[in-house]
Amino acid sequence: MALKRISDEPAYVLHRYDWSESSLILEVFTRTHGRVALVARGAKKPSSSFRPILLPLQPLHVSFGGDAEIRTLKSAEWQGGHVMPTGDALLSGYYLNELLMRLLARDDPHPALFDAYAATVQLLANQRIDTLQVALRAFELRLLRDIGLLPVLDTQTATLAALEPDTPYVLLAEAGLREAHDDDRNALSGAQWLALQQALDGDSPFADTMHACVNHLPELKHQLRALLHYHCDVKVLKTRQMMIDLQAL
Repeated sequence: MALKRISDEPAYVLHRYDWSESSLILEVFTRTHGRVALVARGAKKPSSSFRPILLPLQPLHVSFGGDAEIRTLKSAEWQGGHVMPTGDALLSGYYLNELLMRLLARDDPHPALFDAYAATVQLLANQRIDTLQVALRAFELRLLRDIGLLPVLDTQTATLAALEPDTPYVLLAEAGLREAHDDDRNALSGAQWLALQQALDGDSPFADTMHACVNHLPELKHQLRALLHYHCDVKVLKTRQMMIDLQAL
């Protein structure tokens, strides 16, 4: 049963839809209640206090109530700390939001994933090109792990055999982690997969995972993209296609 009144909840707006001439439906990622749908009545009016606040990639505290599938936003306060990302960082932020919209069920809390998302958005806002791809790969791993779509990375999925440190392995959507064949590209060694698993299990999983990803970004990008597309049931994510189109221009 949905809680009737939630106050001062850390949140980010993932997506927003027009609901009427003056109101919006928001998809919001909250720390302790997961993804929730809220109606923001009057949010499109020029005089609304919601109008300059309900933006994506901005840290908010929200209060909402109701026990229907779509609850009512009561208040929203910007928490400051950073400005809106721009350029590639902004598109990367929209990419994170698309993943959460497609893969997170409503009312399914993931507080550790929320913290990883907040840390990633902060890095995007800082416009650190050198950490952008590292943060994205670490978040993808954390997301897949938290929602149960990432196999353990210290054993072969089909046989449960332990990984050999010097043997190459690949991560596949339908087969999990298996030993690489001669024609497999982007394989990582058993030692590298083991390091990623240890990072995900560590006391600071997001920071540790970023560190473990640094030297394997092209290989991870290829394998994680295929895994995410499979579970999102798409050939290309909308934000990915937008990036491709902009690069073509």
